[in-house]
Amino acid sequence: MVLSRYFSVLGGLALAALLVAPATAAEFYKGKQVELTIGANPGGGYNAYARATARNVAQFIPGNPTIIPRNRGGAGSRLALNWMLAKAKRDGTVFGAFFPSALIDPLIRPKRSKYDVTKFNFLGSINKTARQCIARKDAKVKKFTDLFKHELTIGATARGGSTRDFAVMLNKILGTKFKVISGYKGSAGIMLAVERGEVQGLCGYAWSSLKKARPDWARGEKVNIFVTFTMKPHKPMEALGAEPIWKFLKTDKQRKILSFFIKQQEFGRPYVAPPDVPKDRVKILRVALKKTWASPGFLSDAKKLRLDVDPISGPQVEKLVKELYALPKDLVAEIVATTKKPRKKKKKKKKM
Repeated sequence: MVLSRYFSVLGGLALAALLVAPATAAEFYKGKQVELTIGANPGGGYNAYARATARNVAQFIPGNPTIIPRNRGGAGSRLALNWMLAKAKRDGTVFGAFFPSALIDPLIRPKRSKYDVTKFNFLGSINKTARQCIARKDAKVKKFTDLFKHELTIGATARGGSTRDFAVMLNKILGTKFKVISGYKGSAGIMLAVERGEVQGLCGYAWSSLKKARPDWARGEKVNIFVTFTMKPHKPMEALGAEPIWKFLKTDKQRKILSFFIKQQEFGRPYVAPPDVPKDRVKILRVALKKTWASPGFLSDAKKLRLDVDPISGPQVEKLVKELYALPKDLVAEIVATTKKPRKKKKKKKKM
């Protein structure tokens, strides 16, 4: 009698445990809406990659949830990352695509970017980004060395964005003559300004985005592509006459500073989830993105949109970010100085 009661109690406890057991992934995601936050404005390459991902990823998430892509552009993805840290759900129903510079901004501008990057869950990156500088055909700058003689007016976003920081950094460490007009909301606006003749060029822009947004420019029509920013040679751009930036560096310090900017491109289009997401759901999202970026549907979309695909995993992105955050403080301080706005020289008062 005592034994039967004992087993009855055990059976009841087991049933209760089953009732409160966490839902399987399929049960959790079924019928859910999952936001894919896009830390960029519509019209650019980051938006195109993210929306192609959104169209294809649901089939690889158990339960096939509805994916809602949502642009939260501004401040080089920092606004979106701050939103994700402060307000996004932490249950696996939110993940996002961001500019790589936003993941590094707290390292070099801690007063401005107070979010802790190490708390995020890194899911992967669609590709490694190659960047370049371009100038209108009618500009005096035809090749990189011309920048030591002639000024080139370029459009740019805010500090922290590659279209601004690459040019400002080159002015500081090499003495180039970029005149940077900041304040454009995104690359689409900058390219329109180039076409209208409001500015003469663009710097630090992604090659894959250029191929999508202006395929004629990527063929060397209407603009000159005159310098590349990559760790390894980039044959398509070099075939158009572009020279690797490494060719113009003379000191070890210059190489270390350039390496910091270019290494971020190894995780050129990173995807992250908020902190505290259950580990099993982080794994689900990592696997889903990996399968998406290798799937026929996504690759077909990418081909139509002229998007380069060269994914790396979440752990690989995490490793690269940690390496950059482990740099010596004195080197980080020098890097910070290269992107600061140049001080205007005070005009001397005329003596009466």
